[in-house]
Amino acid sequence: MTEPARPIASFDPFSGGQEPGGLRPYVVLDVFTDTPLQGNPLAVFTGGDGIDADTMQRVARELNLSETVFVLSPQRGGAARARIFTPAAELPFAGHPILGAAALVGSALGVEEVVLETAAADVPVSVRANGNGTVAGAFAPPLPTWEDFAEPGALLRALGLERSRLPIVAYTSGPTHVYVALPGERELAALRPDLGALGSLGAIGVNCFAGSGSRWRSRMFAPALGVAEDPATGSAAGPLAVHLCRHGEIPFGQEIEIRQGEEIGRPSLLRAMADGSAERIETIRVAGSAVFVAHARMRMS
Repeated sequence: MTEPARPIASFDPFSGGQEPGGLRPYVVLDVFTDTPLQGNPLAVFTGGDGIDADTMQRVARELNLSETVFVLSPQRGGAARARIFTPAAELPFAGHPILGAAALVGSALGVEEVVLETAAADVPVSVRANGNGTVAGAFAPPLPTWEDFAEPGALLRALGLERSRLPIVAYTSGPTHVYVALPGERELAALRPDLGALGSLGAIGVNCFAGSGSRWRSRMFAPALGVAEDPATGSAAGPLAVHLCRHGEIPFGQEIEIRQGEEIGRPSLLRAMADGSAERIETIRVAGSAVFVAHARMRMS
């Protein structure tokens, strides 16, 4: 059970209050890896209380990571509240910020189960310290809704592809991700998408994937959100498992491994599983590791 929440500003050693000179502390983790300088880098500001949304967005643009997360005092009984920003927009939910923030909050509170409040849902996360600054974690993301993508032709042209091996479907569980199946990993690695054309399709993540059985590889492009290519996309991992189950690629209840980020020098490993049926998804689980890599301070005013 999660221990009663304390105000984020009381966390030790990551106290979140503004320091003399207007400095605010933050922590950098690499997520969906246990190796520093791989995976998806994430900045976590533990002292988010008192920072307005415009400043949060400018901080995320300054750091220019796929996401920056601000941890605030809870409002609905969770361990903490999380606000998540890409360089261009706030997201209601995202996977690697949730895993990274939970690793930090769990370490600070000395607990292995936390609930993080997001705009999309309250997300339960289990975390376990493995030593050497690494944490293994798993979370249950919001269950997605889905529909056929409205502009498949424009999407394929922007990717330089003629077709998708499976139907092109958009899944929404906070952010919206669209899935395009390629014949194999060689074709996936060779992708050189027109990012301007992709960006014109809206604030979506475009997930291209290949593989079979329990082993898959993915690339995710979200230029309209300020992310040309993402090293690891936790919010896309669960819907990918759903998509594969719904189209007979894997059985429901089978865990898959997803490799991502190799093309941009940030290899990452995610695990995901969906349970239920093609008509009704019951549970989704996404898992991976995170490693602490830096502490820093930022002047915001």
